[in-house]
Amino acid sequence: MNEHYPRIRIRVECGALMIREALSINFYMRRSHEEVAPAILRTLETYLRALGGGPELLSWYSHEAGAWLTFDEASWEQTRHDLLNKHSTILNLWDAEGGEKRYRFVYRGRSINAPLPWENEADLVCAVSFWLPTEFLEEHGPGRVRELALELASLLPFCSGHAGLAFNCEMDVMGTPREVNKLCFRYPGMDIPDPSLLSFDIGTRVRGPAWLTFLGQPVLGELGGTAGLRSRLSSPGTTVLEMEGERAVVTLGRWPEAGDTERGDTLPAYRELARVLEPWLYQEQPRQGFPVDEIVRRWERRFLD
Repeated sequence: MNEHYPRIRIRVECGALMIREALSINFYMRRSHEEVAPAILRTLETYLRALGGGPELLSWYSHEAGAWLTFDEASWEQTRHDLLNKHSTILNLWDAEGGEKRYRFVYRGRSINAPLPWENEADLVCAVSFWLPTEFLEEHGPGRVRELALELASLLPFCSGHAGLAFNCEMDVMGTPREVNKLCFRYPGMDIPDPSLLSFDIGTRVRGPAWLTFLGQPVLGELGGTAGLRSRLSSPGTTVLEMEGERAVVTLGRWPEAGDTERGDTLPAYRELARVLEPWLYQEQPRQGFPVDEIVRRWERRFLD
């Protein structure tokens, strides 16, 4: 176990990896896909450069074709076309090495001004996630990961975002939620991201405290701007950096931390930020008459109760 986070490798009976610890960088934008598409393309190019390569590092799953496609030059051109010319786009790109999906790019682009009948226009966003394995963090250091997150953030018109440790898994695969539930309360600093779900209803709310918490409008303004936010935080190692466009990023220490409640590490800096952000924190909403699972509610309030 690393001093900052556990090593998690949970496999299914056939040996395929179900869950591993990872890093994710996520942003939510209250803009339509047509408006953010050029910026999304630039972030994808930036992400690939940071990994030290090009499109050949990833594979592409095409929802329309229903099959796996090698992310070659032709796929890259199709991706560019889809991003820049469609009213909405779903992209899932990842490396295929060992089936571990250590590097992933996930984008949900929506036309927020033309919602479907069951969607709430006020809560729709475009959502994007960039994934890194913890091996990248250990090789390049937390400073490089933070630098990459800031570079990506500078390209996007985000309302909020977060970067830190997360469970790298597919929550819609049978058995995965059960295994994640065994770990998520022990390691409260590890996120359970779901950009598909969040793109429907996060709106301008904030996902919750993470190693890096990005705040834009309107939340930062309601907190009194960067100065007002900074005045409310006093934990050692917490910093608030003002960003261009009336935005800011809160950094909770030099390293991302998972915490460990079994060892009494409850991440007090994360808890302090959660209390500051509580009025604006995201909570999953009931869908089509189905209530939100009690475990989900407990996890959403893990830094507050």
